[in-house]
Order: sequence, then structure tokens, then C-alpha cells
Amino acid sequence: MFDRFHTEVLKAPDFPSEFQWINSDRPLSLGMLSGHVVVLDFWTYCCINCMHTLPVLAQLEKKFEGKPVIFIGIHSAKFSNEQDGKNIEQAVRRYEISHPVLVDEKMTVWRRYGITGWPTIVIIDPRGNLVYRRSGEGQKEMIEDTIEVLLETHSRTGMLARNPVKAGRRVPEGKNTLSFPGKLAISNDKIAISDSNHNRIIITDMSGKIMHTVGGKRRGFVDGNFEDALFFRPQGVAWRNDELFVADTENHSVRMIDVTTGQVVTLAGTGRQGGWLSPGGRAVEVALSSPWDVAVRDDLVFIAMAGNHQIWTLDTRKGLALPFAGNGQENLVDGNRMDAQLAQPSGLSIFGEKLYFTDSETSSIREIDLQTNHVRTVVGSDLFIFGHKDGLLEDAKFQHPLGLCALGDRIFVADTYNSSLREINLQKNSVSTIIGRGYNQGVCSVDSTGCDCLGLYEPSDVKFYKSRLYIADTNNHLIRVYHPGSNVLSTLEITP
Repeated sequence: MFDRFHTEVLKAPDFPSEFQWINSDRPLSLGMLSGHVVVLDFWTYCCINCMHTLPVLAQLEKKFEGKPVIFIGIHSAKFSNEQDGKNIEQAVRRYEISHPVLVDEKMTVWRRYGITGWPTIVIIDPRGNLVYRRSGEGQKEMIEDTIEVLLETHSRTGMLARNPVKAGRRVPEGKNTLSFPGKLAISNDKIAISDSNHNRIIITDMSGKIMHTVGGKRRGFVDGNFEDALFFRPQGVAWRNDELFVADTENHSVRMIDVTTGQVVTLAGTGRQGGWLSPGGRAVEVALSSPWDVAVRDDLVFIAMAGNHQIWTLDTRKGLALPFAGNGQENLVDGNRMDAQLAQPSGLSIFGEKLYFTDSETSSIREIDLQTNHVRTVVGSDLFIFGHKDGLLEDAKFQHPLGLCALGDRIFVADTYNSSLREINLQKNSVSTIIGRGYNQGVCSVDSTGCDCLGLYEPSDVKFYKSRLYIADTNNHLIRVYHPGSNVLSTLEITP
């Protein structure tokens, strides 16, 4: 944060007039916002810390509504896929952002403001001076105090705008049956779908006919029967007989749906986000941080804890939730499971004695040997090395994969930001693309040379069941089915 007694006046750089705006009917400039407190959020939509900041900003927007305070998102992309305005608009819709968002081409505004990390909050006073700049989470009180001081100070000088500019509009929600479906689990001819933005879990038969709908009336954190239970953007789901474990991501908890009794119970988490590092403890008393996926083996539920770059376990018999892998530092470092460094693990799959996971921020696929407790990277190399490249494992590249399914020597990967389905063949030491040609060539697929069929759009998960691959086609709001024998990609019709 800048020292309020600093004698040098730092004028805030204006926005490029030609850049694209989302949630705004016109380009904005600092000139038209003179007399306002302007809060800039430098973010990128892959970033879990940025996701944690969005609800804080929403609370502050509500508090200062009607006052000369403007919140603006500056989307400065990390990944190539995130530079596309169409994809950013989908992210804005997914996270229900109502303030204007500027598409920061080639990180131009980022560089002008001297930003070095996501998220970074910048506050500009009503005279256009840059008075606050700080990176990271946990800034709510400081942002709030700064805004209040600026409003009070400049109301005395007569500098505040008398007619505050009204900026921002929420992108309307579509009318799809599913809204940004996140993850899948299939067992005993039942498909569980995390219908994330509808805040519910849907359970269907193999034809797509809905058997159970759990939650969905609104977002919330409530146990009970299927009609009364509430979730908040759930992601991972995993079956154990008639019990379905759910990573209730934005409630920072793990829930369990019992299909036999028709009840939902919370097994871990308090409904509030936990801190960066935690020793764990009694599961219902431990605050978790953005659990993104779950996988089950006997009494243990493995949790991809994206929010603090770790994998945890929930012992359902002992009622304990504990860190299992990762020391909390965000990076790609192999080794003993508690010394290794992970980066936003987001997908889990168990096969034999191996726990495989997508390490999304390093665009890598990694494994934990459950016998030796060693973490090994299968493919991937660094936080900032990504792309879409097939070939040998040491050369192949992914781009922010979120889901996977391991079947012995074959690992199927939802390569999210490449809008592709990829296959890792451990026996051949290679990677190949099954569906997709990379984000920059659209959504062509299944060996086609043109775009004559609907391809994938940022798929988040893939599961294998009875010789078919089921894919959560997130931004298309669909569940897709790939038939390897016929090389056909079809859509599972979800019906009441």
C-alpha cells in the first residue's frame, strides 16, 4: 500500500480506448470517472486466489452502492486461452460478476500499473491519483477503510461526483438445463453431475433421465433432505455405493448425499474459507479452502484442495480431515508427498496404488504412489510453460487441465484451456489428442478437418464407463459422450 504521506503524486494511467469491455455498454476512461473512487481488480480467471477475491468485491460493491465508487476488473491473462474475450465473458458469467471488466490485451494495463501478481487491487482517488496497490487475498478491511477515508476526505473538498456513474451489468444467464457443469461420477448405471452454477447435484440414469435433483433453489449451506439442501457452486463428485461425496467448492466443504435415506450431511468444513496452511483436525471443525474434486478409496476421501495447493484426506470413519500431499507452496516440485509442491490441484483419479491429479496451474499431470508416498510428474514442467503439443511425455504440453480418468497405462485428460480431450499412454510414453485441435483453431474435433460438428468448450472432467467416455463440456453447458469404436462425439440429453 502506498504511504498516505508520500509527497509524490502518482497519476493513474488511463485505459486504452480501443480495448474490449465486458459488462459495460461503452468504453470507460478515468476522465469520465473523475470524482469517483475507482477500485481496480487485476485478475485472471484461472487463478484460485482471484476467485477468492471476487465475493469480497461483491460485498463491497453492495455496501457502497449508490455512492461515487466504481469497481472495475482488469483481466490480465496468464494462459493463452484466457486472452480471448469470448472466453473471458464466459468466466464473467460463471462467476456472476456484475462490474465492468476490461480485456487487458497483452497485459498492457498490467505493465502500466507495475503489477507483479494476481490478484492485485489498485485504488484511485477522485482526483485520479493512485493511492493503494496491494497483491494477494485477505484485503477486505484495508480496501473498505481506504474507500471510506477517500469518500470522507473528498466530500469535504467538494471533489466527489454528485451524480455517480452507473457502470456494470451482469451478463444474462442462459436457459440451459445445465449451467457450467463441473464434474462427473458414474457407478451402477447412475451418473452424478455437479450442475455448478445452478448450485445443485443432478443424478441421472444412463439415458440422461433425472432420478434425483439435490439442491438448486438458491446458493446456500444447508443440510437436510434433497429439496431443502443447499450448495454453492459444487464441483467434484465421487460414488461409494449409494453415497455420493461432493466437493462443495464455494462453501469450502465436503458434503455427502445418501441416495438411500434421501439426506445431505456435511462431513468436513465449516462453510467458511480456511487459511493458507492448516494442520487439519476434526473434520467438521476444520475450515477448508476451495475443495475442487474428490476421490474415494475405502474409508478415505481424497480432496483436491485447490485453495491451498494441497491434497487432503477425509477419514470418514475417524472424522478427521488432514493434509496429505503438498507443503502449501505453489510450484512444481516432486518428492516425498509432504515436501512436494503442487499448484492448484483440480482433478483426481485413483487406479491401483496410484493417485493421479491434474495440477492445473502448472498445466501438468502428476501422480502420488500410495505405497511409497512419492509425488512424481507424469507430464508438465513449470508454472508458465503450457500449450497444446502431442508426442513424447517430455515434449508434450497441456493448458490448465482440470479433469482426468486413469485406466492402467491410459490416462484420459480434460485439457480444459485447449478445449480438448487428450490421452496419455504410459506404455508408449506419449500423449495424443482424441478430440480438439486447440483453442486457437476453434472447436473442430474427432479427426475432422473442418468445424462441421459441435466440439468441446473448456471441458472440466472426463470419466470412462462401459467402453465410453463421458465429458463435462462446461462452457457448452452439456454432458458429451465419446464412442471410441465409432469415433463419434454425441450429447447426453438430460430429461426430467
